[in-house]
Amino acid sequence: MQIDPHQVSDVIRRIAGEEVMSRFRQLADHEVSEKAAGEIVTIADTEAERRLGEEFCALLPGSKIVGEEGAATDPASLNALDGDAPVWVVDPVDGTKNFSEGKSCFAVMVALVEKCQIEAAWIHDPIADTTIHATRGEGAWEKGIRLVRPTVPAIEEMSGSFPRNLTRQLREDRASGMPGIPNLVDRYRCVGREYMDMARGKLNFLRYGGQLKPWDHVPGILINREIGGFDALIETGDPYSINSKISSNIIMLAENSETWEKLTQLSDD
Repeated sequence: MQIDPHQVSDVIRRIAGEEVMSRFRQLADHEVSEKAAGEIVTIADTEAERRLGEEFCALLPGSKIVGEEGAATDPASLNALDGDAPVWVVDPVDGTKNFSEGKSCFAVMVALVEKCQIEAAWIHDPIADTTIHATRGEGAWEKGIRLVRPTVPAIEEMSGSFPRNLTRQLREDRASGMPGIPNLVDRYRCVGREYMDMARGKLNFLRYGGQLKPWDHVPGILINREIGGFDALIETGDPYSINSKISSNIIMLAENSETWEKLTQLSDD
């Protein structure tokens, strides 16, 4: 599978400008709707996903699309992940609620998967107009610079995110002077931007629970791996794997397996 990652980045950047940024803070009421309880979709989501799908399939003939919005209307489209054809996994606007409220924390997320193997990934920040991309075995890159994992700090010097109930308790423990407690940051409400900040070393760990939908996590997981990071499911210790079944699990990403173990013990206390 030969794909020029820069060509894909150019497609994402162009369509993000034409379909997403052109509508930022310009949405009419009828261009925002609820697709499920508590989940909204905008015209930017649907139009960006449609155009990304068209252009990606033209770039790689025979490939298929699994998009967040397409899967919402046709869950059977996820079955493409179990087949032999290459599959583009697309989240056209990650952080739709932020986007719809005029907040600048959102992203476009894309991954290329073949036979359940994540081959390449892209996360684009349309506000800053920057993209982090990774190709399996070739590292992760931003603005032509290879992203390298910095020296791993002590747990107390780390920053990252846990679910809200754990965050509240651990913040109290940290404030009381308890040792071995990291700095817990508030969720961005955009996992793509969280993954970008982890790739840059601004965040040291991320923990997500519930339904691990591929468009939310596949791009960030490959990028983290290509920087030398570690990921595993809390329940089993197995690395994240992609297939057509969306299961409820807890995944944690950390800078290495040793840190993952320490953070897991902390969160289980």
